[in-house]
Amino acid sequence: MTSRVSAAIEAAHTDGRGAFVAYLPAGFPDVATSIEAIVALAEAGADVIELGPPYSDPVMDGLVIQEATQTALANGFRMRDLFTIMREVTARTDVPILVMTYWNLVEQYGVDRYADELVAAGGAGLITPDITPDAAAAWIATSERTGLDRVFLAAPTSTDERLRMIVEASTGFVYTVSTMGITGERAELDAAARRLVERLRAHGADHACVGIGISNAAQVAGVVEYADGAIVGTALVKALRDGGVEGLSTLARELSAGTARRA
Repeated sequence: MTSRVSAAIEAAHTDGRGAFVAYLPAGFPDVATSIEAIVALAEAGADVIELGPPYSDPVMDGLVIQEATQTALANGFRMRDLFTIMREVTARTDVPILVMTYWNLVEQYGVDRYADELVAAGGAGLITPDITPDAAAAWIATSERTGLDRVFLAAPTSTDERLRMIVEASTGFVYTVSTMGITGERAELDAAARRLVERLRAHGADHACVGIGISNAAQVAGVVEYADGAIVGTALVKALRDGGVEGLSTLARELSAGTARRA
């Protein structure tokens, strides 16, 4: 099956841009606002959207995202709301939506049940930060059955053997971790990200998008000079928290403008 995420990245490249991949927590600050915020991201130029279900024990999220997910949980978010949000959003935009989820949520729900409901809601696939391809046989089989994309993470410390495995198992793109640590804004991106993208390409990666630490249009512009796309999360969550949907839209338009590649 054709990957909707790959197609979106290729469409951006055809337009002379890198892809803008935008992250928000599902249900933040509440379900209704979350739906409007996600649609606003699509309208502001996001090529791919990542939606993160709130989880009580995050291992990758920085403080801003942790606080946002706690707000969503406090406001009554439940797993069924994820699929409600997806259905509402995909009825209003064709931008592919990936769910970035900790694996325990999928396993407890049931891998096949989760995937089938995701397909029915119009989702494009999963990003799984805490499961590696060698431990993901059930998910790989289910994604093959359903046509959902599976995005695994690669880190600067990954061995060549590990990178080869990640490239072979990933579809859509490889989530390229810019620097070791949790999500959040950083004044400068780690130069290791550029080297990691080079290593992924050497192992045959079709698309590598860089995330963690990207917070402004200048950083987006720097990343898309060597990567297929830039992933922004914390800065967008802060914009939604502090400025509502309008503030989020303003920042998203700025970040999208940063994806234009120099001739």
